[in-house]
Amino acid sequence: MTSNHNHPYHLVDYSPWPLTGAIGVMTLVTGMVKWFHNFNLNLIILGYIIILLTMYQWWRDICREGTFQGKHTILVTKGLRWGMILFIVSEIFFFISFFWAFFHSSLSPNIEIGSMWPPMSILPFNPFQIPLLNTIILITSGITVTWAHHALMENNFTQTLQSLLITVLLGIYFTILQAYEYIEAPFSIADSVYGSTFFMATGFHGLHVIIGTIFLLTCFIRHLNNHFSNTHHFGFEAAAWYWHFVDVVWLFLYISIYWWGN
Repeated sequence: MTSNHNHPYHLVDYSPWPLTGAIGVMTLVTGMVKWFHNFNLNLIILGYIIILLTMYQWWRDICREGTFQGKHTILVTKGLRWGMILFIVSEIFFFISFFWAFFHSSLSPNIEIGSMWPPMSILPFNPFQIPLLNTIILITSGITVTWAHHALMENNFTQTLQSLLITVLLGIYFTILQAYEYIEAPFSIADSVYGSTFFMATGFHGLHVIIGTIFLLTCFIRHLNNHFSNTHHFGFEAAAWYWHFVDVVWLFLYISIYWWGN
């Protein structure tokens, strides 16, 4: 019986969302193949719709379980913390592979790219223009998300709301500037190993910024609905950890690819 238990563990209820999520991802990938070959966006849009609806309803159910049904006990929350820590560690290794590729190619450039770095005919970005502004934006957002956490710990509803909103707006601002930088880029992902490593590393980081912004926006909406207290707010803590991880990865990207690699 799931309604009557004498243990602190969370036995997950039956849910359709893993299945609909899998169908959504399959539709999205198939749609991408169709888009690449036939320039048809219908299937890719359907895939995005299925994934977004699944995300909304799955997260809604988790918020209900943790906030209203009391299923996120201290022991369950401890497991969730370790899950988030291990997830961030796996993400760190994901980015290490991109840095490895970059340093492998830049520290000993092949003769095919002119035995120099950046390769011949590649005009890199000025690290003291948009990249520096983006660095300031992300460091500031790291400060505001920490401010939000401290305000939440002190039960200051208004300051938590304000600082979370500022963090979300800074994340959106970063994404807009990165998109502008990509549009104005004098090289593409097809321009030698420099273009490949640059766009793969910064592109995946940009994707993580978008995910982190959605994560924090969800926390902002939950906070508006009084889901968090100073003792029960792991959803927000996980978002803050993820955002700090995104910050640190950007600092490494800025120092190595934009500044040193220039």
